[in-house]
Amino acid sequence: MIKKELILNSKHHQRPFAIDVRYIPNNVQKPVILFVHGFKGFKDAMHFNAIADEIAEAGYVYVKMNLSHNGVTPDHPQEFVDLEAFGKNNFSIELDDIEVVIDHICNHKLDLPSNEIDPSQLCLAGHSRGGAVSILKACEDKRVKRLVTWAAVADLEAFWSADFVKEWKEEGVQYIKNARTLQDMPLYYQMVEDFEKNSQRFRISGQLSKLNIPFLAIHGTDDETVPVEALLLLKGVYPSMETHRINGANHTFGGKHPWSEPELPEFTKVLVSKMIDFLKRH
Repeated sequence: MIKKELILNSKHHQRPFAIDVRYIPNNVQKPVILFVHGFKGFKDAMHFNAIADEIAEAGYVYVKMNLSHNGVTPDHPQEFVDLEAFGKNNFSIELDDIEVVIDHICNHKLDLPSNEIDPSQLCLAGHSRGGAVSILKACEDKRVKRLVTWAAVADLEAFWSADFVKEWKEEGVQYIKNARTLQDMPLYYQMVEDFEKNSQRFRISGQLSKLNIPFLAIHGTDDETVPVEALLLLKGVYPSMETHRINGANHTFGGKHPWSEPELPEFTKVLVSKMIDFLKRH
């Protein structure tokens, strides 16, 4: 398997962020999957590398990206060393980051042999909040031909209560505890201002009316972070969407960080199998 990492720059901030690419070379053009991590996540978190290997071995070029303001850096890819950048993140930046990577894929800038990659067959995939922004990007970028989400957030405002936002505005910042690292991670109020300025663009229920591609949403029935009912919300506004509930699976489908097990969790094996089956059929 060929594995390589590239450093790209964000669209307006020129902030470096890493992506990695893996595939099995066989002189056959392969569809591309671009994976977007979620909130308090990064491309090498948990078992994301093992998942990438599994799907690449099934005949895909698998690309994982860090969002530019996720708090990690190319020099510290698995540590939140830049909390100031984390606090300045917003949905406009995340959508721009995804666009930068899609541009590189579709403009043949990944430095892959042309006989190994078919950029015209691009699937966007995302976990949790990364699933939500993947939906939004698929709705506005016709280069995305298929969409798969894992435990996706169905409403980006859902976790912002009125009292939370009121306090956020008064203080200018809210701190979110990272249960794994015990860091207090800042979120500056500019994120709300960005949402209000672009509310139509960021409302998933409204944007889904623009989508006309195959879409698979996978969710665990025991998701402790994003309730499985999110599937119903998405299905209600995009009836042709395929859904799959994994009985007993939590938000990470059995994954944890760091990941050192020799095999994927059983819940994740189901996720990978369902995703590959969906992509083979479409």
